[in-house]
Amino acid sequence: MKITDVEALPVAYAEPNDSNATRHLLFVRISTDEGLRGWGEAVTMWPEATRATAALVDGLRPLLLSRDPREHALIHQALSGHTWWYGNGGLTSFAISALDIALWDLTGQAAGLNILDLIGGAVHESLPVLVSCHAMEADLNAMAARMAGWVADHDAVGIKVGFGKRGAAALGIDADRDVAFVEALRRELGPDKSIMIDIGASVSWDVRTAIARTLAFEEFGIAWIEEPLGADNPSGYAELRDRVTTKIAYGEREWTPRGIQRIVDTGTVDVVGIDPGRCEGVTGWLAAAGRVRAAAREVNAHAWSSAVVTAASLALSFASPHCHQVEIKPLVNPMEHSLPTTPLTATNGRFTAPVRPGLGIEIDEAALQQYRLDD
Repeated sequence: MKITDVEALPVAYAEPNDSNATRHLLFVRISTDEGLRGWGEAVTMWPEATRATAALVDGLRPLLLSRDPREHALIHQALSGHTWWYGNGGLTSFAISALDIALWDLTGQAAGLNILDLIGGAVHESLPVLVSCHAMEADLNAMAARMAGWVADHDAVGIKVGFGKRGAAALGIDADRDVAFVEALRRELGPDKSIMIDIGASVSWDVRTAIARTLAFEEFGIAWIEEPLGADNPSGYAELRDRVTTKIAYGEREWTPRGIQRIVDTGTVDVVGIDPGRCEGVTGWLAAAGRVRAAAREVNAHAWSSAVVTAASLALSFASPHCHQVEIKPLVNPMEHSLPTTPLTATNGRFTAPVRPGLGIEIDEAALQQYRLDD
């Protein structure tokens, strides 16, 4: 089997789970002489990053043409070797991520096996759903009630709430407002559901604020607090970890296994988020997760984009004993529900191990064309 084409397909779409803001992704489609098509994705977010990553994919195309996609490990090495000159991470990692996921998809399709089977098989019988959402409404009691409804609708184990997001909620700024919201959410959810708080990039807390806010949240039982001090503050996280009992989560913004190793080595992270659409695809995720496992930390396979990354994260979660839940968006959205011909769904609040070949999804290419980003 030989690769005959590599195409970069940038898209833009309105995300209902993000106040209908326009979000951007880059898909990669790799075709072979046997008629198979593999799909990959980079979670590029912004239009300029999406277009720039598409240009990189086009530039890397000669490194893949005429090669057997099942040589994904060798191709990954070739991509890393070629791109060292213009840097590790950033747009480079976006491009490698999308290409690598598509190669694994093709490898699984050719073998008639899901990616999960290619990486060793499931270590979980099932995994629970965790609703992952943004606080968007000004009326926090109404927002808390709505979120509790999402948890009930999906029979989820709990909820992760993003502060500092688009919309009128304005969380992450005022302490009294933040604490009142967490109290209302606990009241609506009851005592048994997990609450995770994700502090968005638009919120900037110092160490004193992070300690005070986390201690206040602990009164209502939160499972973890994510990125309260941003992506890179090892001394601040060390101080926070000494003062609170809540687990600390970060890592989602790292680009490489080496970056994940760096934050694990600080001893300040309990739950490491790794996104295959950012951290060099399936190959990068496996390497990064191995380093997290060696440090006896928890892994969370981040997936808040399209069904392509969700499918990859689902397989990776089932293969890792240190993954304990699968994040889903609560509202129907085009990239998860229109793009795949059969959306990925849980039953009674739990996912079972994927079994269909490759990523386990088929892409509706006509639907994708509706969201193409104009040049």
